[in-house]
Amino acid sequence: MDATTEKDTAPLTAGTVVEESMVVGMVMQEPVHSAERKPKTKVMVAVDESEGSFYALRWTLDHQVGRSSPAPAADDDEEVEMITLVHVQQPFHHYAVPAGPAGTAMYATSAAAESVRKAQEENTAIIMSRALHMCKESMVKAETVILIGDPKDMICQATEQMHVDLLVVGSRGLGKIKRALLGSVSDYCAHHAKCPILIVKPPKEASKP
Repeated sequence: MDATTEKDTAPLTAGTVVEESMVVGMVMQEPVHSAERKPKTKVMVAVDESEGSFYALRWTLDHQVGRSSPAPAADDDEEVEMITLVHVQQPFHHYAVPAGPAGTAMYATSAAAESVRKAQEENTAIIMSRALHMCKESMVKAETVILIGDPKDMICQATEQMHVDLLVVGSRGLGKIKRALLGSVSDYCAHHAKCPILIVKPPKEASKP
């Protein structure tokens, strides 16, 4: 009576039909994949009003995350590329220094400050709208991050906090003097970002006759 039959020892797998409704649990077999999918690289692209940043975004979409095949099904998230678009607004100071020998600080009115903030928001909306449209054309999902502060510091902090695998920035093509006076976001990020960085330089303009 205690003998174990072949029927009793047969393993339970997905789709197994058991008679007498005596099943306590069921072991589900994990699907076997022919090849493990590599995790997607988390790419962040810094965008601003410069054409150099949009050229860097276009290069990224074409060479780093863009797809040439038709778009996948909407529920197949693993097959859809995604990038992070980051834009940094310069902080607004509530005063302006007038030209002249005195050089005293003149504080702006609340109405003037609000006007500047509104202009910044509109400019940011235009930049992000253009960048998102480029991503949509390339069938690439994108998330946006808008920060306020020094672009050099904020971009580097964002890459660390968001665990970015690759940062892409454009090059403004500043000369040595302007780079020394104004500073270069790409140069700063190249030395301070805690992730690999790709600086995309736009092609040189054709020489004018």
